[in-house]
Amino acid sequence: MAGHSKWANIQHRKGRQDAKRGKIFSKLVKEITVAARMAGGDVNFNPRLRTAVSAAKEESMPADNITRAIKRGTGELEGVNYEEIRYEGYGVNGAAIIIDCLTDNKQRAVADVRLALSKNGGNLGTDGCVSYLFKHCGVILFAPGVNNNELAELAIDLGADDIINNDDDSVEIITAPNDFLNIKDGFDKTELKYEFAELTMKAETEIALKGSEGDKMRKILDSLEDLDDVHEVYTNVAIEDG
Repeated sequence: MAGHSKWANIQHRKGRQDAKRGKIFSKLVKEITVAARMAGGDVNFNPRLRTAVSAAKEESMPADNITRAIKRGTGELEGVNYEEIRYEGYGVNGAAIIIDCLTDNKQRAVADVRLALSKNGGNLGTDGCVSYLFKHCGVILFAPGVNNNELAELAIDLGADDIINNDDDSVEIITAPNDFLNIKDGFDKTELKYEFAELTMKAETEIALKGSEGDKMRKILDSLEDLDDVHEVYTNVAIEDG
């Protein structure tokens, strides 16, 4: 599968994240806390915590903040008990959306998600209505212009599952969830610099939206991402300019 406008979509997302730095820290603290609560505070024996701490360090989160979040998760410090909830729904033209929340109030979370969808032309679905369209995996994205041959050779050596050459000349390296950090660390030791790396729910097939439909879909996604309880939003839409 080749992405329609992968680079533009990623750049938009990164720009939005940079504009709401405070929420990034809040999201990472929640993830670290939940990960530590579920499987302990040692990153060497808790892959999810290791991933969360790595992401926090990449965002320059102070070490004290990371330590406190881990201790809240393990019960060494008092803290809010966050619950993981996944909602599924539809956007413009039936586009698939997955909304992962970390919340201390399920009633508030579902009400806010339902409102964000409905007021922008989407709707909340039932459990499992769209998740079958996605694959849980790691994605490491390289900007257009990367040395494809060198990248492919290294990706294979590191054990990547797949290499996707997008229509805009960006390249995605796909990994199994458990291999993500090791492969990401492998790239960190080379001259090949990625632009974006994350564990995600990746759509098996993308649909393209542009014009007013693309604008409406972007508004839905932005409204969901602005919610305090929302941790991640995934969609099978590539929004094209024009």
